Amino acid sequence: MKIAQVAPLYESVPPQRYGGTERVVSYLTEALVDLGHDVTLFASGDSVTKARLVPQCRSGLRLDLTCKDPLAYHVRMIERVFQQGADFDIIHFHLDHLQYPQARRHGGQHLTTLHGRLDLPETEALFQEFREMSVVAVSDAQREPLRWLNWLGSVHHGVPERLYELHGDAGSYLAFIGRMSPEKRVDHAIATALATGIPLKIAAKVDRADREYFEREIEPLLAHPLIEFIGEIGDAEKGEFLGNALALLFPIDWPEPFGMVMIEAMACGTPVVATRCASTPEVIDNGLSGFLVDRSEGVEGLVRGVERAVHLDRRGVREVFERRFTAERMALEYQSIYARMCRPALVPEVIREAVAFDGI
Repeated sequence: MKIAQVAPLYESVPPQRYGGTERVVSYLTEALVDLGHDVTLFASGDSVTKARLVPQCRSGLRLDLTCKDPLAYHVRMIERVFQQGADFDIIHFHLDHLQYPQARRHGGQHLTTLHGRLDLPETEALFQEFREMSVVAVSDAQREPLRWLNWLGSVHHGVPERLYELHGDAGSYLAFIGRMSPEKRVDHAIATALATGIPLKIAAKVDRADREYFEREIEPLLAHPLIEFIGEIGDAEKGEFLGNALALLFPIDWPEPFGMVMIEAMACGTPVVATRCASTPEVIDNGLSGFLVDRSEGVEGLVRGVERAVHLDRRGVREVFERRFTAERMALEYQSIYARMCRPALVPEVIREAVAFDGI
């Protein structure tokens, strides 16, 4: 099958440091190549892949200080993708909705994996207009706000099976990886560390949009001797960082579509202690790969989760990862969706009737 993978241009594929969507695109692309498919990757020029790379800019735009208008690169890329559309059986977009106006006018088979949150009013208005587009979710929970979309399935993310190794012995610190933003609740992670007396290492990026929050709310908390702020890390450092941790803290307070770091920790044998919110019940096997804490329990619940997580069998955590969250499993599920799309008779018809909507 000839497949185009179209990645965002903000990070390289895979990212050099923090980056979720581009990392998933990388794992999927390489796994599809391993399955024997002819894959073309539209991405930044510093991307690394076994597929045919069609570079759209010199390097990932987030780290390119000369880039003033990232949108311009994406609009140009979409045009180039559709110019070559006849060369592919499937065009798989990872750009959210930017390509929809052209996709509607294109005769080929295309789908979009939606990687972000879908509960915003503006999002509903847009998808009401483009409701016929074929979409894939990264969790069932992500689909809830827009259950009426043309969902072809939910495909959980996957990680290459050999990328991270099992660390059989529990470490001496708690770990946190994520954006330094209010909804990720790094403040709850810090409070949990202080309550348990266990050191916390924080590997997080500070986006421009979150700089004020970081400086006002979080930076003063970093002076405590139990707390260590490391900054952004990439795949090269992540295995040791997660594998040597006692547990990963994932105290989110927002509709997380998936949460890649949870399965990265599992791949290392490190249990996850997470808020029961959005996707986390789908990802964590409660009592096997970690523990879920109700939001109402707050930091006290996270503390109890940590106390229980230290007794989990780390080999058992790794086994959950191998059974449910490898890149090969992810690629096989997408392969099945591609096959259905190439045989339209097997795909349920889309209900196209408009519904009453006052959003515009």
